Amino acid sequence: MHSSSRFLCQIHQLPLKPLQFPVTQTPPPNQILRRDLTFSSLLLIMMGPLNPQSLRAETLVITPDKAIVPCVDKNPETGKQAFLDVSINGEPVGRIVIGLYSDVVPSGSSRFSDLVSGAGGVSYRSKEFVKIMPNYVQHGGLRYYGGDAEIARKTGSKLPVLDGLVDELEKQNGSCVGTKNVAKSVSIIVRDPLKPPPKLSLVATEGKLEIGQDEVGTDPNGTEFVIATKDSPELDASALVVGRVIEGMDVVERIGRVETVKDNTSSPYFRVAKLIEDKRAVVAERGFNKPHSKVVITNCGLIMDAT
Repeated sequence: MHSSSRFLCQIHQLPLKPLQFPVTQTPPPNQILRRDLTFSSLLLIMMGPLNPQSLRAETLVITPDKAIVPCVDKNPETGKQAFLDVSINGEPVGRIVIGLYSDVVPSGSSRFSDLVSGAGGVSYRSKEFVKIMPNYVQHGGLRYYGGDAEIARKTGSKLPVLDGLVDELEKQNGSCVGTKNVAKSVSIIVRDPLKPPPKLSLVATEGKLEIGQDEVGTDPNGTEFVIATKDSPELDASALVVGRVIEGMDVVERIGRVETVKDNTSSPYFRVAKLIEDKRAVVAERGFNKPHSKVVITNCGLIMDAT
């Protein structure tokens, strides 16, 4: 018989044995129970005592309805109202009527209504919209210097002083859930969203070196305002909501369609200049989105005071 045939016969005659696999050792049941109880106890310690009322409060915070609660509940149609007549390149385009939240933000609404009515000797009349963004249009307000500042000084109007605007902005930020500058909102600019953070530098004070902060740029004077054409969360940290457009939103949208200076922030040259803090980049950035046409408030004032 051939050797390979003998080998196959020998394999065929071998007794069959069941296959055996290594079996992992499982801990006794009491060890499993002890481990589960220990883990559960750790979770309870981390979570604290179960309180159904506190759990319900947590649930309310994350519900979708809570996220869309408006920042201001007062109906602006029942309070003080202001109007802005607007022209583009000398052509009248219509009137914007704004309801003010006088009870909720008294300092902000008072500042805006005074500048609309000219109560302090200066107003928004003949002043321009200076920036048109995808989500909002921005009015340039009044200047620190020149005729506006001189008239304000003589009449006692303190343009550079923000009064209670900062406090109201911080209160609004703390109490308001979700986006504050929603479409149709009218807001006073309290902080400059484009202003870079203070630059740290070493200064000598009385023979000692101390770290000082070098402020870059000029803070707003609380007279510039924006009207949101769409929800604008990017304004929430810098702009105080003082009212809402109740008529003439079509005029605001027409302003938003005016041609502007092209935004060139995506250019690699601009990015490098901004990175090395070249002042020319700051100047150029402030010129972006400036309207080519002259968008002016030709007349403004208060038309209703039911408060």
